[in-house]
Amino acid sequence: MAPPALLFPYFEPLGKQHNRAAFSCAKHPSLDTFLHTQALQEMKRLYSATRVLVASDGRTIIGYYSLSSTSVLLDRMPPKIVAKLPRYPGVPATLLARLAVDHRYQRQGKGPLLLVDALLEAYSAAVRSVASAAVIVDAIDDAAGGFYQRYGFVPFHDRPDQLFMPMREVRAFLRQAKLVP
Repeated sequence: MAPPALLFPYFEPLGKQHNRAAFSCAKHPSLDTFLHTQALQEMKRLYSATRVLVASDGRTIIGYYSLSSTSVLLDRMPPKIVAKLPRYPGVPATLLARLAVDHRYQRQGKGPLLLVDALLEAYSAAVRSVASAAVIVDAIDDAAGGFYQRYGFVPFHDRPDQLFMPMREVRAFLRQAKLVP
């Protein structure tokens, strides 16, 4: 059953009903190829979870993101953050593996919507079922890195294209947006 029109566009897990072939971010073919050929397979194998922002027709993919589990070594993180974490060599994290907006919907605020939903999903999982100390993202280019930094992500000192946001900061961000208590 389709959600009420009031909720369009809306987020949902990627499924066979979505028109993956029509999606194109027009800038990074690897993001298109992943959605076209790999995303459903990875979901079936439980390697990643892909959610899509869907247009009112219920088939058109406006944008998508994929989340999976990862870990991060504490020596990669700033000392002030490490001081608040358990004394393990590494801690669990959530990887925001991909985030893309179809070229027809770019520059319309859809990227931030996708990011907020991804952070909400990561935080909800961390609170309810799968612990996570941070959200990590691999920026595909400098523009993507700048996008994530505008929302509070910080580059790792050893890899500036890989950024993170501690889960405490994710919670604060979501509280400020009044999405979590």
